[in-house]
Amino acid sequence: GVYDHSKLRYDHHQRDYNEKFTPKLKTPDEERCTKLSASGLVYRHYGKDVIRAYYPSLSDVDLELAYQKIYNSLLEALDAIDTGVEMVPEGVEPLYSDATGLARRVSRFNPRWNEVNENGDKPDMDERFELASAACGEDFIAVMTNIVESDLPARAFVERAVVNRYTTDASGEIISLQSGGLPWRNHLYELEKELNVEPLVKFVLYTDVAGMWRVQAVTVEGRGFENRLSLPEEWRGVRDADLTGIAGIPGCRFCHAAGFIGGNDTYEGALEMARVALTRK
Repeated sequence: GVYDHSKLRYDHHQRDYNEKFTPKLKTPDEERCTKLSASGLVYRHYGKDVIRAYYPSLSDVDLELAYQKIYNSLLEALDAIDTGVEMVPEGVEPLYSDATGLARRVSRFNPRWNEVNENGDKPDMDERFELASAACGEDFIAVMTNIVESDLPARAFVERAVVNRYTTDASGEIISLQSGGLPWRNHLYELEKELNVEPLVKFVLYTDVAGMWRVQAVTVEGRGFENRLSLPEEWRGVRDADLTGIAGIPGCRFCHAAGFIGGNDTYEGALEMARVALTRK
């Protein structure tokens, strides 16, 4: 196989092959976990053109952000699977198996070893390939649309909240978002690095679709359920008047049993819940 963009050849099986996506993931010195597969190579050379074709008015800055985020959100996992990179380190046993990802869904388009139709013929591989290709295209479009039309516009709101964090609270560890429902987590992690935020943000305030103010703990980066700081133990699993009595804060509505999120009728109440939680470090 050959990787030669000038000849439109995008194979990744050479012995000395070591192509990786740039920029690197978190710091200039950190290597990506995977080499580029054929799909990653095609994305490297044509990804920006595809994004630009769908969003011709996108600024150069946002185009670069979308290009990187699409790789991080979708393409890197496909590259890792194709080039044989384990999801967890050696010696660590996964807690559960996930068969919902794109690679697994595509694999299910392959005919079963014993699959035949009503005439006893094997399935048409070209037809199956077209179905798999369509599934990949749908996922790519969905990821791109979400990043460009939802994720990127949300960044400005999160950046404003981070810059104004000391206006929200003197600790600098609480931010308030002007619009509820926007994706904030990954933006927060990125902005904390870019802006050298210290101490790190512990709680985010925002409204839900019903207008309730939420106070949500920020998870440790790279962890789905480990919080930098959780809401107090004695609040967890308690609701309404009982929670208001325990917390001593008017308007409390609930605190999740895992301590990662709570609710209050007012902004002031949610802010006070976060402030009290900060005293429990």
